[in-house]
Amino acid sequence: MTNFADRRRMMVDNQVRPSDVTKYPIIEALLSVEREKFVPQALREAAYLGENLMVSKDRVLLEPRTLAKMLDALDITSDELVLDLGAGMGYSTAVIAQMAQAVIAVEENEALAADAEALLAEIGLVNAVVEQGPIAAGAPQHGPYDVITLQGAVEVVPQAITDQLKEGGRMAAIFADGNLGTVRIGLKVNGQMNWQFAFNAGAPVMKGFEQEEAFSL
Repeated sequence: MTNFADRRRMMVDNQVRPSDVTKYPIIEALLSVEREKFVPQALREAAYLGENLMVSKDRVLLEPRTLAKMLDALDITSDELVLDLGAGMGYSTAVIAQMAQAVIAVEENEALAADAEALLAEIGLVNAVVEQGPIAAGAPQHGPYDVITLQGAVEVVPQAITDQLKEGGRMAAIFADGNLGTVRIGLKVNGQMNWQFAFNAGAPVMKGFEQEEAFSL
């Protein structure tokens, strides 16, 4: 029988700590959340690999290093409300819920959203809510948010999403640039997003976050 607890420790020791992520709340969350539960059965043996996993044709589970470094840069605190976009089966939401006051997860895929809701309830999280609907619409009814995370790449961030971030709030997103990607941390100042480079990472672009094609004759 696979010892997933050992794999979690190896994930933290071999992928997360060497990436200069050492904050106790993040390490503790990654060690406590059973990542293998938040992927389809066929992917359980691959759950702790250092790569993105496609949990459906349109949703990715970010590699541990990427998620950990995003959370490290965001520095979420226990009094903050977080919006987690593209949550898939709920792994990122479960991790974030260990350090935030509350998390609102948005997942467009009905089956994934149902899985996320069931899994979060199964592990007893009372500070996470799953909303099924378009990711690019967010969940304005629960906002505004202190922090917004995007669990996939973007070409642009819709105004509807930035509008849901509090003044002074932070957002982490992977910006796609050809075959490359860069994680940027955005700070909302005077209603505008100010983005700073954090590190390199890649992921598929999420529906609703594509750059519109410029019309030309």
